[in-house]
Amino acid sequence: MRKNKLVIGSFLMLSLFASCSKVIDVKETDFIGGDVALKTVDNVESGIIGAYSAMNVEMGILLNSVFADEVRVAEFYNAATVHEWQYASTDISLRDSYTAFPLYYRIIDRVNRVLEALPNVKATTAAQEATKNRVKGEALFLRAFAHFELYRFYSNTADGAALALAYMETPSLSPVARMTVAPYFVKLNADLAAAKSLVPATNTDIYRASKHAVTALQARAALYTKDYANAATFATEYIAAFPLASKTNFPKIWKDTDNSEMAFKLSRTTTAGGRIGGLYRGTSASAANIGTITWRPTQRIIDAYDQVNDIRYAAYFFEEPILKASSSRNLSAILINKYAGTAYGTPGELLADAKVFRTGEMYLIRSEARAETGDITGAAADLNALRAARINNYTNASFATKGDVIDAVMTERFKELPYEGHRFFDAKRRNLGITRLAVDAQGTALTLPAGNFRFILPIPNTEIQANPLMTQNPGYTN
Repeated sequence: MRKNKLVIGSFLMLSLFASCSKVIDVKETDFIGGDVALKTVDNVESGIIGAYSAMNVEMGILLNSVFADEVRVAEFYNAATVHEWQYASTDISLRDSYTAFPLYYRIIDRVNRVLEALPNVKATTAAQEATKNRVKGEALFLRAFAHFELYRFYSNTADGAALALAYMETPSLSPVARMTVAPYFVKLNADLAAAKSLVPATNTDIYRASKHAVTALQARAALYTKDYANAATFATEYIAAFPLASKTNFPKIWKDTDNSEMAFKLSRTTTAGGRIGGLYRGTSASAANIGTITWRPTQRIIDAYDQVNDIRYAAYFFEEPILKASSSRNLSAILINKYAGTAYGTPGELLADAKVFRTGEMYLIRSEARAETGDITGAAADLNALRAARINNYTNASFATKGDVIDAVMTERFKELPYEGHRFFDAKRRNLGITRLAVDAQGTALTLPAGNFRFILPIPNTEIQANPLMTQNPGYTN
C-alpha cells in the first residue's frame, strides 16, 4: 500500500509540474515582445526612431557647464554639491540630473533589440532591403554614441588597461562586469566602421545618422583615446564635407535657420525633448517679466572674447536691458544666448535644437591632433582658419612649440564650444585642473586640481546594488 501511495504521489507531482510548465508557456495577452513587435521593416524603422527619441545631450551640456568654469550662481542655487565638487555615489544632485546609466543603457537596449530582430525581418523589395541596411547602420551608430557618452562620464582615460564600462551588444538583464578601455574601444570603433558602410552618404535628414555623423564621432573618439593620426584623418574628412560657416550664417545656426557646419543634431520641440535654454533660466511670463535665472556666464568666459570683433560673443551672450535697469534683481545683466530661442513669453522661448557635431569642433580636433603628431605648421593653420572665420580683422598667430599650440587650442575650445558639453571633459582628458575666478566662485569652491578623482563620476549606488559584478570608481565608497 505504501508503495502504491508513493507512485500515485509521484504521478500527481509530475502532472502538477507539467501543468505549471504549460501555464508558464502561455504568453501574456497584453505584452508585445520583440519577436512580435519587430517583425517587419516598418516595425524596425519605428524601433530605431524610438531609440532616437531617447537621445539626450542636455545632461552632458549642463554637467560640463556646472562642473567646470562656464557658469556661476544666479538667482536659484540648487546644485551646491555638484557645483562645489562635493558629490558621492548617493548624491541627490547626481542622481536627479547627471546619472548617465539609465539614459544611455536604455538607448543601447533599444538598438540592441532592433539589431537582434533585423536578421529575421523579411524584405520583399530592394527599397525595404535598403531600409534594413540603413536601420542597422543607425543602430550601430547610436550604440557607439551611447557607449562613448558613458565612457566620458565614468572613465574618460586613454589608458587601455583602465576601466571603461560594459559594452552591451545584446539585450540582457544579467549582471555584467566592466571591461577595460582597450577592448571597449575595439568594439566601439568596430560599430562605427560597420555603421559607416551602411548609413547614407548624403545628409538629407540632419536628424538621422549619416556617414558624416559617423565620421565626426570617429574623430572625437580618436581624440579622446589619443589616436591622433586617425583623429586628424577623420576630422579632415568631415571638414571636406562641411566648410566653416560664413560670418553671416554662423549666428543663424543658433536660431535653427541655418545648418552650416552640422552633420547631425537632435530636434527639440515643446512636446519632444524640451527646452535646452531651460538649463540656464526659466521661461518668462511675459515680455516684461522674464523667468528665473539659474545660471549665468562666468566673468572668465565673458572676458575671453574680443567682444567687438568676435562674432561668437553676440551669438553666445546678450545683455538683458530689464536686468540692467533693475535694482531689485541685483545681478549681472549678461545672459546665455546660445539657446535663447524666440522672444520672452512666446512658445519658442528657450527652444533650440541640440547641435551634436559641428565643423568648428573638427578644426580644433585636427589642430590638437596635428600638434600632438609634430605638425606645428598644420596645427597653427587650423587654429588660424577657425579664428579668421569667427573674428573680424583677425591677424594670424604663430606658435613656437607644441605646448604653445595645445594651450591655444584649449583656450579656443573654451571660446568656440561653451555650453555644448566639452569643457569639463576636456580638462579631464588633458589632465588639467579647473580654476574659477573668485568673482565666479562667489564663496564656493575655487579649484578642482588636475587628476582629482572627482573628474570621473561615481558609479551610481543603484547600479552597484543591482549588479554584483560592478566595480566602483576610485575615491568613492558605497
